[in-house]
Amino acid sequence: MKDDILFDRSGGLGLILLNRPKALNALTLEMVDAFDRQLLAWADDAAVRAVVAEGAGERAFAAGGDIQRLCEAGRASDPYTSTFFWDEYILDWRVFHYPKPYVALIDGIVMGGGVGVSVLGSHRVATERTVFAMPETGIGFFPDVGATWFLPRLPGRLGLYLALTGARLGGADSYHAGIATHYVPSARLEELKAALAAAPLDGEDIEVNHAEVSAVLDRFSENPGPPPIAQLRPAMERCFSQPSVEAVLEALEGEGGEWAEKTRKAMLAKAPTSLKVAFEQYRRGGALDFDAALALEYRMSQAFMRGHDFFEGVRALILDKDNRPAWRPPALSGVTADAVAGYFSPADEELSFDNPVRRFARA
Repeated sequence: MKDDILFDRSGGLGLILLNRPKALNALTLEMVDAFDRQLLAWADDAAVRAVVAEGAGERAFAAGGDIQRLCEAGRASDPYTSTFFWDEYILDWRVFHYPKPYVALIDGIVMGGGVGVSVLGSHRVATERTVFAMPETGIGFFPDVGATWFLPRLPGRLGLYLALTGARLGGADSYHAGIATHYVPSARLEELKAALAAAPLDGEDIEVNHAEVSAVLDRFSENPGPPPIAQLRPAMERCFSQPSVEAVLEALEGEGGEWAEKTRKAMLAKAPTSLKVAFEQYRRGGALDFDAALALEYRMSQAFMRGHDFFEGVRALILDKDNRPAWRPPALSGVTADAVAGYFSPADEELSFDNPVRRFARA
């Protein structure tokens, strides 16, 4: 367990390695706790002037959270289902507001929980192996870890498209959409880390360090070429600018063509409740600041933990792999406005960032 996340130092860099390559570096609660503790320690350490986070192996930065354990805990009414999200969102908040340069090397798959500790950082490096997605509606959940804030701020209706379909973006699309700030070929990442370690980072001036890290990344960054998704954007804007999930599906049917039909089928495979909640989440998120968005997500996470669809989705798609989830309700027509509103109602305990304290292993 202790080797699931590793910490090291190189020059003025604090190095974080998510080290569960067989599990695609999915985050456990123990990893989240250790990650947050280390960021806190390095924030007060003048010798650490920037942080670099990456995933072990060649397949993933981090493919999410440990949802199998979440599922087991939920069935057993274990408080893990509140502790995990509470602590994960505190870590995400820490990454977003981290005072020192935070560089995520997104080389491979980044989904779910992995997005929170990469896309929320000040510097995000995509490669030709990057695969970004928020596939949560497919397992009866919702796009979280700050997605309420960042998805509405992607160009056009791209964020809503990603939320409702779980579609995957490669490195070029991620860079052009602003999900990544830089694009560096995977083969040059070790060289990049060495250059960052050798950079003249200042022990006192954080703004100088941010500028210096940006300058190093700029030297390595390349143009990945035109984003493949660009040709789909006009149709995406037409279809995903509709006032409801049902209207989006109707627009896709009217749009016709291979992309529209594939997208429509992808949406129809998702949990109906998750689709409607994610649509409303996207609508609200554009008006919220980051802290308010993340606090809202904690409310939503606990509402989903009290429900049926998340546990059924994990069973059908990840555990039993029969790909036949029995959603409740089974169709969009059964998801009422009152039911959707309930997912945004206050939790028994509200997550606040005035004095963020982890629940797990506090001592």
